[in-house]
Amino acid sequence: MLAGPHTLCKHRGMSHTRSDLEDRYQTAAPKWSDKMRVLGYYDGYLGFLSNQKPDMSSRIEVIDIGTGTGAMAEAWTVIYGTPDRLVLLDPSPAMLDVAKDALMRRGVRAETCDAGLEEGGLGSFDVLLAAHVIEHFDDPLAALKAMRSMARPGAYLWMSVSKPHWCNAIIWLQWRHRTFRPQEMTELLQKAGFSVEAQYTFPSGPPSRTSFGIVARAV
Repeated sequence: MLAGPHTLCKHRGMSHTRSDLEDRYQTAAPKWSDKMRVLGYYDGYLGFLSNQKPDMSSRIEVIDIGTGTGAMAEAWTVIYGTPDRLVLLDPSPAMLDVAKDALMRRGVRAETCDAGLEEGGLGSFDVLLAAHVIEHFDDPLAALKAMRSMARPGAYLWMSVSKPHWCNAIIWLQWRHRTFRPQEMTELLQKAGFSVEAQYTFPSGPPSRTSFGIVARAV
């Protein structure tokens, strides 16, 4: 179990580009976790993260970028166990509180960082998780390069990414996110210093219509 303290991070760095986006996530936080489970995203992350289990060192440090209510971080700990260090990074304090509580119920203590992607001083990591976060940046390549700067050589990046579909056209009305095709995301990851190991198709439910998964490694 992690013993790390709550991390107080206030530097905004490369935060989400719309100032009101954080307010909308703050408002949505109390019901967001239940909504994601009902729609099948938590189960989808379990399938995605267990689809290809890599060999990793005995000591693992993990960061969940744009963690929201921590669904992907929670799924990761269910499959791989409690890491030596787990950091939850998100600009929404309300989302972070929900995520931290969800992990605590599983006996996992996490550090939380209320900040944008380029928050300094967090260190480097063996595993990076990023579920539906790249869609909110005006410059996705710069965001991926920022992720690469947090990754140790050979570190794994698991991403869930929104893809073109009429369901996402409806979701866009609220969140103003962008979508990507797998080849487009592969090219961006390569430019940012990652090699793509695998792509994942969510098998059913809303995740199958709105998202795809991609696994990459830092080179």
